[in-house]
Amino acid sequence: MKNNDLCKTPVIQARVKAGMTAGELVEQFGKSRAYNAGSLWHAVNIYEKMLSDPEVVKFFGLAGAMVPGGMGGIVEDLILQGHIDVLVSTGANLTHDVIEAIGCRHYHGTEICNDVELRDEEINRIYDIFLPNDAFIKFEEFLQGVFSGLETDKKYGIADLTRTIGRNLDSGILAAAAKKEIPVYCPAIQDSMIGLQYWLFSQMNKVTIDAFADMPSLMDICFGAKKSGAMLVGGGVPKNYIFQSMLMTPNGFDYAVQLTGDRPDLGGLSGATLDEAKSWGKLTGEATAQTVYGDATINLPLIVAATLERLEMRR
Repeated sequence: MKNNDLCKTPVIQARVKAGMTAGELVEQFGKSRAYNAGSLWHAVNIYEKMLSDPEVVKFFGLAGAMVPGGMGGIVEDLILQGHIDVLVSTGANLTHDVIEAIGCRHYHGTEICNDVELRDEEINRIYDIFLPNDAFIKFEEFLQGVFSGLETDKKYGIADLTRTIGRNLDSGILAAAAKKEIPVYCPAIQDSMIGLQYWLFSQMNKVTIDAFADMPSLMDICFGAKKSGAMLVGGGVPKNYIFQSMLMTPNGFDYAVQLTGDRPDLGGLSGATLDEAKSWGKLTGEATAQTVYGDATINLPLIVAATLERLEMRR
């Protein structure tokens, strides 16, 4: 037959049963290996290699409304378990992390509602998640208290600021990062409620946040990495900040997993393929990389659960 070289691996029909673990389900994805189920299986293979290699410096990019969507606990646990060495996040996710950590909550709502009525009731909507304005009142009181402890006439990097906030919290992403001494970079922090609160504080206090002050420590990490890997939840600023960090070095990322719902043909970074990143030298030519398209609130916990299951089985 002429197609012998092309048709070697048959599709195996997936089988599911009651009581399956996440890892067992992902293995069934590996048998069918079609569409995004196959991509997710490949992503777990890559993430397992990335987490199990002691020479890999593990970057994690967090974009999108992941904390309001209930994914913050997964990131917190990954930090505490030693699976994240560098975190780059949007300011919004860190804002919502602080809100949860000071005892406020996000609530189940609906995407079909009267948003003008919600405004009158002082409720903010993130698709089908509701957040009352009261949370931001407590958020402001907490942050202004933290900021008041900063030394006057001193410059801080953004990672210094996020570490200071984390040291004043008992739970959440920033608290875990501070406890494990993991740097949290937030290059667009002014594009968040944390940034607005800091601007208010700066009107009466001579404390300067220097975004460029983060670069030496980040570059030291990149130059010192024998190997590097990135788990990217969403795209935007965290994705680019992580990838561009290697451009100043002779290296590129060796592993990468990207979870996105964006399309590559629109030209935006959030949907750009990981192969495209190789053209920039952000990934090495031999890098093992996989994009999984779809909802990260489904794909992230499934990938992490299956990967941690494999690592536990190794032990």
